[in-house]
Amino acid sequence: MVMNESQKWMILSLVLITGVLIYLLSPILMPFVVAALLGYCGDPLVDKLETYKLSRTLSVSIVFAVFSIMLLIMILLLVPLLESQLVALLNKLPGFIDFLHTDVIPRILSLSGLQDQNSKYGFDYLAVKQTIQDNWWSISGFAGRMVNTVSQSGFMIITWVSNLVLIPVIAFYFMRDWDILVEKVFHLIPRHIEPLIRKLAIQSDEVLGAFLRGQVVVMTCLAGIYSIGLWVAGLELALLVGLLAGLVSFVPYLGFIVGILAAIIASLIQFHDMTLLIPIAIVFGIGQLLESLLLTPLLVGDKIGLHPVAVIFAIMAGGQLFGFVGILIALPVSAVIMVLLRHLYQSYVSSHLYGIK
Repeated sequence: MVMNESQKWMILSLVLITGVLIYLLSPILMPFVVAALLGYCGDPLVDKLETYKLSRTLSVSIVFAVFSIMLLIMILLLVPLLESQLVALLNKLPGFIDFLHTDVIPRILSLSGLQDQNSKYGFDYLAVKQTIQDNWWSISGFAGRMVNTVSQSGFMIITWVSNLVLIPVIAFYFMRDWDILVEKVFHLIPRHIEPLIRKLAIQSDEVLGAFLRGQVVVMTCLAGIYSIGLWVAGLELALLVGLLAGLVSFVPYLGFIVGILAAIIASLIQFHDMTLLIPIAIVFGIGQLLESLLLTPLLVGDKIGLHPVAVIFAIMAGGQLFGFVGILIALPVSAVIMVLLRHLYQSYVSSHLYGIK
């Protein structure tokens, strides 16, 4: 199973060519990447249904229908709620600006021994307040106006419609033919290295499965925990803050930091004081404990083995190189790279080169 020099160069060339193609085609790859991720996540469910003597196509249809219904319900429930919370937020901003001007800024200036120099620095809080009051209503019906705005651009609407149509269609075929595609890829691999490649592929599949399927569940659970906890505590923007914290929780501790800061700001806007500081700390403390001690170990584990700094770098690098597609594939690709690096490390420490003194 040891590769010779020509085979190593061939694999390296294939990796480089693949990277260049992804870079060149990144503007049109988004629907295919999203569909591939959906197909990959749905394949285990399809395989499970096949064990009940259902055909592959029928199993895919059932899984696809369940995914579609869940997405539709989520959109119908969340979009109106989020819109109402954004309207409430903008309604309270003028009062919050008054609070800053009449209470917070004078205290800061008195403590610093300075006088109120707002006009000197060009800050007109009354103009800001009036602008918000004049335009807060524009957030209402945001979804409808977004559709109208998009529809004014022919190319943009064609792109959106094409992606919306392509993603489910491609995802359906990915789920239906996933096992066939995998076997065809293995069939192209040289026979003497096929066992090694299959072993690495199985390890990569375990890592990706643990991350993609587990992390989505963790993010959803955290969004629910934070939203319900903040709602019980009395925060009006509980859903908005909870969803934000859950969405960014794929980076370790980032969801906790962003969420608690957003909750404190929302509390100040709502109450003009730190009334909810202790309840907010309790909610996010409980969420962090559940994530660290229960959700992540149970659903994700430590299979990826990426340091939090490496996670942030991978996401930023993927976005810089390949745009939105790079953000989507950054962590999955990093997980596979970690599997390869572990294999190289094990090969190195067991080699004669490592044993040379």
